[in-house]
Amino acid sequence: MRSIQDTLYNWLTIKVVFEARPEDKSAKDTMELFEGILLEDHKLSNIIVTKEEPMYFVAYEKDGERHKVRFPIELIDVMLEQIQNEPDKYINYE
Repeated sequence: MRSIQDTLYNWLTIKVVFEARPEDKSAKDTMELFEGILLEDHKLSNIIVTKEEPMYFVAYEKDGERHKVRFPIELIDVMLEQIQNEPDKYINYE
């Protein structure tokens, strides 16, 4: 099983892509996969994302305790930037 930190990173990265490309079924499916791991395997709840330069903050509850982690915006947004810079390589096949 992946660590909570790794799973949150992967989930947030693809969540940012999906929010920018809501028609992208692959992004949606991947986001839901990681979300399922967070909720079912890691037993997280009340996940809230905020963005304040230069970080994304992810707050969540686990075992009745509130936790907060942060990720640099540039690290999370790199996949979205790749897609936006080379859209012909990331065609949405429905």
